[in-house]
Amino acid sequence: AFRVSAGDETEVLVELRARELISSAYVEATLQVLLDDGSEVPALCYVVRREHIQYCLFDRETQARMIARAVGGRGRNTEYLYNTAAHLEQMGIEEDYLRWLIARVREMNVKK
Repeated sequence: AFRVSAGDETEVLVELRARELISSAYVEATLQVLLDDGSEVPALCYVVRREHIQYCLFDRETQARMIARAVGGRGRNTEYLYNTAAHLEQMGIEEDYLRWLIARVREMNVKK
């Protein structure tokens, strides 16, 4: 969860909606989240709609291949992967699956 400074709510909400609601793959919902100190607070969340056409289940190798090649309006998908993993690590969240993806994507990009 991220706290938004008082007075910045509208600007942050506009930016979040522009980024997360670009398609109808996600819905905005206020949910209770558990903080590190054990308390629960309401938080604005973006939840994937599993029935949406953009929600796909691919095997690991296919995911890595797609990430290694994909480029969108906000840049290369590899950078999104690397930045996501780095941010999770900064928060103390270890994600073995992301580590595997990063290693495999880097390997694929070296072979180009």
